[in-house]
Amino acid sequence: MIKHLLSCLGQYRKYALLAPSIILIEVFMEILMPLVMAKIIDVGIANGDVGYVTRMGLLMIGMALLSLTAGVLAGRFAAIAGAGFAKGIRQKLFYKVQEFSFRNIDRFTTASLITRLTTDVNNTQMAFMMLIRTAVRSPMMLLCATFMAFYINSQLAKIFLFAIPVLGIALYVISTKAFPLFQEMLTRYDKLNARVQENLTAIHLVKAFVREDYEKETFYDASDQLRKAQLKAEKILLWNGPIMQLVMYSCIIAVCWFGGNFIIAGDMETGELLSFISYISQILMSLMMISMIFIMFIMSRASIQRICEVFDEPLDLTDEHISDDPQPDDGSIEFRNVSFQYNDSQAEKPVLHDINLKIESGQTIGILGGTGSSKTTLVQLIPRLYDATEGDVLVGGRNVKEYRLNTLHDAVAMVLQKNVLFSGSIRENLRWGNPDATDEEIIQACQAAQAHDFITSFPQGYDTDLSQGGVNLSGGQKQRLCIARALLKKPKIIILDDSTSAVDTATDSRIRQSFRQNLKDTTTIIIAQRVTSVQDADRIIVMDEGTINAIGTHEDLLANNAIYQEVYSSQQKGAE
Repeated sequence: MIKHLLSCLGQYRKYALLAPSIILIEVFMEILMPLVMAKIIDVGIANGDVGYVTRMGLLMIGMALLSLTAGVLAGRFAAIAGAGFAKGIRQKLFYKVQEFSFRNIDRFTTASLITRLTTDVNNTQMAFMMLIRTAVRSPMMLLCATFMAFYINSQLAKIFLFAIPVLGIALYVISTKAFPLFQEMLTRYDKLNARVQENLTAIHLVKAFVREDYEKETFYDASDQLRKAQLKAEKILLWNGPIMQLVMYSCIIAVCWFGGNFIIAGDMETGELLSFISYISQILMSLMMISMIFIMFIMSRASIQRICEVFDEPLDLTDEHISDDPQPDDGSIEFRNVSFQYNDSQAEKPVLHDINLKIESGQTIGILGGTGSSKTTLVQLIPRLYDATEGDVLVGGRNVKEYRLNTLHDAVAMVLQKNVLFSGSIRENLRWGNPDATDEEIIQACQAAQAHDFITSFPQGYDTDLSQGGVNLSGGQKQRLCIARALLKKPKIIILDDSTSAVDTATDSRIRQSFRQNLKDTTTIIIAQRVTSVQDADRIIVMDEGTINAIGTHEDLLANNAIYQEVYSSQQKGAE
């Protein structure tokens, strides 16, 4: 855990070392000032030596200014180191998430990862800043002030031998009780963020179904659960303050009582008692700050643990074992005895099983099946978005595990069910498919995807800015842009996962006609709900409950397959 976090410091390591180093200067100045004050009272004032008082007074002013300067510099360096440390953690977390497979992301959920990148990083940053500043200053101040207290009067200083064990026991009990409660609180944060993310993403649907009141109630419940979890954890921590105050004031009362008796008995000077009380204040304040450090570490420990869970997450898909970089020879695909399940430890049975399939390069393949028949899961194994649990998936005659992930992903373009566009212009979104694409290539891809006409109807054409998620476009327009973006990759295999469901049948037909003309050497896989979207395919695969029920042409399946007949019949009746 420490190794992970220290690696995030990077170039800010020097500031993390400078801050505690300068704090030592501040501590030594504050330790010496009560001693100088005692000399002023017991020597200068007692003897009426104005010159001595003046010299020692100027010395105290100089020490105070030096302490102030050191404190300011230490604060500045700690702030720089803390901000840089948080930046390093976020960067390392984000880079790790970019390497995640779909299976890795499924284990955490998007909302949980967002919480770890925000709330958990902020908690860790605060703990780190306290570590390099307060966690150095307070123990050092405690040790030095305790030494000076024993130096002035060892008998009076023994009071602390009773106070420190009480505080130690109290802090131990508080920390062990509070830690699991803060873990629960952060889990509630995950749920609240998930609720907010889901609501804001689907805000148009919420308004369309007039579900604002329901969403408000749901958010209130999630927020109230978080409040209760936070209050439950904070109740434990609230005991820290009263216990510290009780111990601190008890020590002061005891020192004043016994110290006064020592002065009356002539065993102690007035200035020594005042400086002793100053050291008591420093000791007790240091103990108070140490208790706050413990509290912060209790709060941040859960966050640090959650961050390190991401760092320690083993990557499901890696290509580190591949020494060379083979390229797919063609767009052929083969499944050999393939089975797959999303979670090996919990799933009762595979969602795909006994898949044997061979697709020749350049063929157009349609896939039909009911909801839950694992059509999407099947095609996600081709670019290794998931790895098959059993069996082998081959692309271009090689097992997909023999390719580097970037090479395989470049060869396979996939338009997912959920159409994702980013903030920026249409041109910038299209160049996700090929950053070096020329304007001519962009136009050709958009024409093939039947997107060019609606793009040019906008006043700014290809430079039209899209809102986040492309909310200023219709569903069909977003689908066509995503298809054009995939075409710009010039892949050997293109997979359309129900990617024309929002376009009308005429546009769908033109897209398929364009594919037949322009993608003759590209293997095309079309997952669709409409028979008309796949009836011209070379072969159609009918999926049923995770297996291949039948394979054939439109005519063969219409004559021999009951599932296909039922789908076709129901759609024909709907059309009539």
